[in-house]
Amino acid sequence: MAGLIEVNTRGRVLEVAMNRPPVNAINLDLSRQMYAAFQRLNEDEGLSVGLLSSLGNEKNIFSAGWDLKAFAAGESADAEQGFDLGPGGLGGLPEYFDLYKPVVVALAGGAIGGGFELALGGDVIICAEDAYFWLPEMQRGFLPDAGAIQKLHHRIPWNVAMDLILTGRKMYADEAKHWGLVRDVVPVDQLMEHARGVADTIAQGAPLVAGALKEYMRKYGHRSVEESHAAVRRAWVGRSDMPIYEQMIRSEDFTEGSLAFAEKRDPKFKG
Repeated sequence: MAGLIEVNTRGRVLEVAMNRPPVNAINLDLSRQMYAAFQRLNEDEGLSVGLLSSLGNEKNIFSAGWDLKAFAAGESADAEQGFDLGPGGLGGLPEYFDLYKPVVVALAGGAIGGGFELALGGDVIICAEDAYFWLPEMQRGFLPDAGAIQKLHHRIPWNVAMDLILTGRKMYADEAKHWGLVRDVVPVDQLMEHARGVADTIAQGAPLVAGALKEYMRKYGHRSVEESHAAVRRAWVGRSDMPIYEQMIRSEDFTEGSLAFAEKRDPKFKG
């Protein structure tokens, strides 16, 4: 299996870059390699944050999504699932529900179809001024069901999500920023530096807090206020379904931040 990604560690950040020119179309091999990288992020105690980007975008495309030529050729056919996206779903990230470390996405060029859905698998999106987001699936005869119909209406207004899917129009960087889909829009030559700065800031925090936040948001972020408060109260007495949240409360890091503030020093989180 040829190397279709580049993986590098930088402090507590794991950088994962797709590298399948010309458009980073995601076939089963690429998807599995991506999952393996994110699995490493999840399991390595020395890593706190992932940073996903793209090389090999010779046509100014972050990712063109699922490799439809490979799919049409039956490369990923599966008798039970219809087709096999690999562990973690398309690109190894959108359905990696046990990944409790945050992922920053640095996105330049087009995020098309599954490329858009892959970006939605991240927690914070930084994009370049040339970025655009496009879901043309309806015009291809199917739905963007590898992440878009499940998540997009939670990230931007319902009517905007429906419009993007129904019409297949492109949403450019400024509109994505307007709706809050992306955090920042920066010149393309500043994208990686800026995204690394965001990832480094996250990495400075307590690792268990980031994990507890993702765990809570995944389980209760879209539940009622009453249910959400009740879940947190159960965590405080060790009777919840959020083991990372409970671990955070019992950890030394729980008091380290306050002690460091009182002693006028930088905190030393252990995770």
